[in-house]
Amino acid sequence: MEILSISKLSVIYDGRSVLSDFNLSVARGDKILIKGRSGIGKSTLFRIIMGFSVQDSGTISIEGVPVNAETVWDLRKRIAYVSQDTDIAHGKVKDLVDEIFSFKANKATLDRDELGQILSYLSLTHEILNKEYTRLSGGEKQRIVVLLVLLSGKDIFLLDEVTAELDSALKQKVVDIFLKNPKWTVISISHDREWENEHVKVIDFSEEN
Repeated sequence: MEILSISKLSVIYDGRSVLSDFNLSVARGDKILIKGRSGIGKSTLFRIIMGFSVQDSGTISIEGVPVNAETVWDLRKRIAYVSQDTDIAHGKVKDLVDEIFSFKANKATLDRDELGQILSYLSLTHEILNKEYTRLSGGEKQRIVVLLVLLSGKDIFLLDEVTAELDSALKQKVVDIFLKNPKWTVISISHDREWENEHVKVIDFSEEN
């Protein structure tokens, strides 16, 4: 079943073509890596899929529903999106977790046992929940964002450089948890080689544009 369909997508920014007639078809369970030099339109693609930016031409649909101003709020509930910006909150980590899972769309998904299991998998202790989020290292922030995404209960993931701040061992652990679930549809933007394996379709934007 086709989860995401992108047809003839074009974006012009400051008079420069960022994306030109870009096409992509993503089936349920697909694992896709998008790579290419900085500024070539990779993150722009994610922002358009999520409705944060608007294309100049072309169409995007998710499970057959066109992404537009009327549908985007409901479609966002289906997708776990991680941007490159991990400065997402102030206050203690546990308050961030509680706040996110107090939202109506997420209310039924928080599993405290699963929380502990994922913390351990990401080499984090429960003590981090009592730390101020703004005082965490870049790698700790990135792992907390991954934690929140994994707890969300969603099965479509748009991940923008989600392993960039991690050491090699942690990069591999995060990659493994996303790639080994056959039910998850994962599109990752990354320069990390850990994302490249035989089960991942690679799209090189340097060649597409």
